[in-house]
Amino acid sequence: MFRFEDPIYLYLLLIIPLLAVIRFVSSRTQKKRLRRFGDPKLLKELMPDVSRWRPAVKFWMLQAALALTIVMLARPQMGTKISHEKRTGIETIIAIDISNSMLAEDVEPSRLDRAKMMVENLVDHFTNDKIGLIVFAGDAFVQLPITSDYVSAKMFLSNITPSMIATQGTDIARAVSMATHSFTQEKGIGKAIIVITDGEDHEGGAVEAAQAAKKEGMNVYMLGIGSTDGAPIPVGDGSYLTDNGGNTVMSALNEDMCKQIAAAGGGAYIHVENNSNAQALLDAELDKLEKKETSSTVFSDYDEQFQAVGIIVLLLLIIEVCIMESKNPLMKRVSLFKRQKAVIGLAFIFCHLSLSQAVAQTTDRQYVRQGNKMYRSGDFANAEVSYRKALEKNGRNTQAMFNLGNSLMAQNKDSAAVEQLDKAAKAEPNTLRKSKAYHNMGVICQRHKMFGEAIEAYKQSLRLNPNDDETRYNLELCKRQHKKQQQDQKNQQQQKQDKEKQDQQKQQKEEKKQEQQKQQQPPQMSKENAEQLLNAAMQQEKQTQQRMKEAQKQPQRRNVLKNW
Repeated sequence: MFRFEDPIYLYLLLIIPLLAVIRFVSSRTQKKRLRRFGDPKLLKELMPDVSRWRPAVKFWMLQAALALTIVMLARPQMGTKISHEKRTGIETIIAIDISNSMLAEDVEPSRLDRAKMMVENLVDHFTNDKIGLIVFAGDAFVQLPITSDYVSAKMFLSNITPSMIATQGTDIARAVSMATHSFTQEKGIGKAIIVITDGEDHEGGAVEAAQAAKKEGMNVYMLGIGSTDGAPIPVGDGSYLTDNGGNTVMSALNEDMCKQIAAAGGGAYIHVENNSNAQALLDAELDKLEKKETSSTVFSDYDEQFQAVGIIVLLLLIIEVCIMESKNPLMKRVSLFKRQKAVIGLAFIFCHLSLSQAVAQTTDRQYVRQGNKMYRSGDFANAEVSYRKALEKNGRNTQAMFNLGNSLMAQNKDSAAVEQLDKAAKAEPNTLRKSKAYHNMGVICQRHKMFGEAIEAYKQSLRLNPNDDETRYNLELCKRQHKKQQQDQKNQQQQKQDKEKQDQQKQQKEEKKQEQQKQQQPPQMSKENAEQLLNAAMQQEKQTQQRMKEAQKQPQRRNVLKNW
């Protein structure tokens, strides 16, 4: 498959027919001037060294060289490029518990967020190592196959939430078993399985799975996160998770089980707290593993073909320099102009070859262009990866910041998008793009009915670009929606007050009615009626006690199903 990486340069090919028209007009003008001196046949005999065809051949050779140079700048690509990189490091599979119990906040900001921060710091320390991600709860699956692409690892890490797995629980055995089969087939290299969990193993078999991993030459490290005292599990609406009996669930770290698994897997147990001690201990443990030089095969979609085009351009220029305009080459050898022309031609082609080589290198701008293509095709997730790679190359690339915010916005990652767009707006020197950043922030806030924040963002956008009619329309619409929201809130508050007033009046009426009833004397109960009621109550009490005794004799059933 063939393509141009930068096809915008192909518009320069319009210069070729323009130069051809200029040369045609110039040639006709020259012929008209010659006819003023005399008959063309007579003039030809007077100028025997003048060639009719050589100037045209030289011109079209230069035209061809110019056209091919433009093609070279457009970066022709074909086929699949395979490169092999040598790395010296270890292989690490990180299994993260994403059950609901990891939402407990006994470790700040939460167990899961703390685990993600720790993995991100671990990735930042990696240089030549390979990493893979597994998420598990009552089930497990591979989130990221083992790779050396740390940017993708961070991207997949940020998207991890408990909602990714419907089956709740904590099946550590399944996660360790899956990690055992996720490494490469390299021998003699240190392989580590890092399990980050709160240790609530509801399934069993984790110790046996760790022993099996150890036999395969893999070390299992357990990172216990949380407190042994236990903590409630928030569910997002301000309340906490309850069991089937309606009692609040208290999720506690099972350190004993974590230690048993680590010992069986030949690794170590590390308790994660609100400090960096666990990170330092884990780095020290991983440094003990054997490192080996491995070959990583990296595939890219296309291979550069500009070198072949550059060679053709160089040959055309050399031939053009060697062809003289006149028929007597002996006299032209001493021409200083011709020698200068040859030097200029060679310098020209080498300059373009160097430029194409520099353009061929993957830069932050290249990643931005790749991201733009993916964004236009609707592949927002991969566009986000390209923009993040561009920022990794150049953290001050404001275009990458702005486009990253737009890709996050397209994926409905609104909180991250607002944060990124705000960062782009503050760093962006381009007024138009800065205005667009504030406009998009306003759109996100308006989508979430945060009309006050949206109005401020739209106003800031219009200050930078007063001619933006779309922003002006959104601002007016947002003002109306904000006014309606305030009116609705006011009406709701008024309705609440009216309801409270009605309830108060109703309560006063009830109290007045009760007072009137108290003032009335109740009828006297006869002695016989009182004895009958007392006997009935005693009989009912005996029947109730009898039913309770029978119920106690029956076996009790207990629901052991857990959803955390």
